[in-house]
Amino acid sequence: MTNPLFYAKIILFGEYGMIEDSQGLVVPYSFYKGTLKFSDLSSEFELKSNRHLQKYSDFLTTLDLSDDFTLDIESFKNDISNGLFFDSNIPQGYGVGSSGALVAAIFEKYSVSKLNPENISKENLKKLKAIFGEMESYFHGKSSGMDPLICYMNLPILIENKENLDRVSIPEGQEGKGAIFLIDSGITGETGPMIQIFFEKMKTEGFRKTLKEEFIRYNNACIEAFLKKDMNPFFRNLKKLSHWAYEHFRPMIPESIFKIWKKGLDSNAYYLKLCGSGGGGYILGFTQDYEKAEKMLDGFQKEVIYRF
Repeated sequence: MTNPLFYAKIILFGEYGMIEDSQGLVVPYSFYKGTLKFSDLSSEFELKSNRHLQKYSDFLTTLDLSDDFTLDIESFKNDISNGLFFDSNIPQGYGVGSSGALVAAIFEKYSVSKLNPENISKENLKKLKAIFGEMESYFHGKSSGMDPLICYMNLPILIENKENLDRVSIPEGQEGKGAIFLIDSGITGETGPMIQIFFEKMKTEGFRKTLKEEFIRYNNACIEAFLKKDMNPFFRNLKKLSHWAYEHFRPMIPESIFKIWKKGLDSNAYYLKLCGSGGGGYILGFTQDYEKAEKMLDGFQKEVIYRF
């Protein structure tokens, strides 16, 4: 029996802001995926993955998960000794949820009480997010649990605030001139140090004020307009959001991206924002004319994820 595939995720809106109670919009991204498999561990990749799983299984034994979400760690350890590994093409350090997919895959296979993602109540979604946060803390120190939740549900999720989240329908993509796309910064990013920088910034009153009064306002307005497919207010707020990030998230923007970020703002041909914590990996781009943006971004590797 083959194990299910778990897709990567992309935070379209809400990076960092969700820590401070902004809304967030997170979607699965099927281009990258991972699944648990068995092998004789003859390749370096498989052996390395298997050893990581061994260490991770030790960590899981230290967690005190609630009875509804117990894991069969014994079976997990037994499978690891029989050649279990995580076969994944999700790039690490790119902000698309490599650890989230792994956590979701392990939970799906080894949770004692089986859940059906389509029937999970809003209340249980909240509990599951907390459980996933504990499970993923092994990889990032502190985790919201959002990445594994998206990977597990394989549905777009709207984070309403710290307490509430729900499934949401995003407007169906269609072949138009506009696009949301990823740009490869060419370097990997580490989540931990970036989050550290953010918390340092939060110690200054001026930054806290502008985050609450500007960033969160633009971020939430973008989500609302996008879900309604109301593109004029969407791009108006997106420009403000991109400009705000250029001014205040400078340490999180890879150096290779500075010039093109500014070029987008000056020309209005496209707008960029962080994809996840930044520091490397992917950057998100939004444009009403992808052909034009593509020419202006010549030399950078790009992947279109949504057309409109």
